[in-house]
Amino acid sequence: MHHSFDKFAGKAKLCTAAFAVAAVTGLAAVPSAGADEAQAREIFKAMSDYLAAQTAISFEYDSTLEVVTTENQKIALASSGAVTLERPDKIRATRRGGFANVEIVFDGKTMSLLGKDANAYTRIEVPGDIDHLVDELRDTYHHPAPAADLLMSNVAAQLDPLITDVKDLGSGVIRGVDCDHLAFRTEQADFQIWIAQGDRPYPCRYAITTTSVAGWPQYTIDVRDWKTGADVAAADFGFSAPAGASEMNPEDLPHLDELPEAFMPKGAQ
Repeated sequence: MHHSFDKFAGKAKLCTAAFAVAAVTGLAAVPSAGADEAQAREIFKAMSDYLAAQTAISFEYDSTLEVVTTENQKIALASSGAVTLERPDKIRATRRGGFANVEIVFDGKTMSLLGKDANAYTRIEVPGDIDHLVDELRDTYHHPAPAADLLMSNVAAQLDPLITDVKDLGSGVIRGVDCDHLAFRTEQADFQIWIAQGDRPYPCRYAITTTSVAGWPQYTIDVRDWKTGADVAAADFGFSAPAGASEMNPEDLPHLDELPEAFMPKGAQ
């Protein structure tokens, strides 16, 4: 039995080594990897312009947050949700995972956040557009929304000043959609984006790796059922608290974070 296992393990090591060599060789053979920064920026700008031109957008998504715990164990937390927005100042978004089941509604004046499992909610007065809401959540309330950059009115203008390196990695396929695959670096994070080819250059996948935190936590969002314009179903951007729901201060709402405290990565604040 041990002899058979050792023989199998030896073959597995050889196969793994061969696969690693093939993978590295294949990557080196990608003709556009790191080669055409100008083209990558043009593709990214085209996506940004396309998103800005859409007055109504809806999509569903699956997301994964990968972290390394204080015990050096790598884990991935999965969730799903949906987003509907009307520019410039209305949005409804949901996210349901193993540790959170939340809904955010913004009507241009007030953001309402509901913790469905806790049956608790909070309301914050933040009059303005979606760009202002994203900034307020990040800067004032210290609750940055992952991938919220993609919801802003000018994605390229938001991210371009932060970018220190650009790579065009050629093509990729996400959920059967042919995409342009781009990679960017900033001082604190790396991000990759897969943009649908053709006349609807929407983001099919967006992956952000935080290089400033030990363990390099990564957040990935896969977009599906992308709709714009008249294809977007009518949405209600008003908020009514469920029966028996408790109103709380934003900092007191339980279990709303994507990452529970027990799984906080090393170096995170």
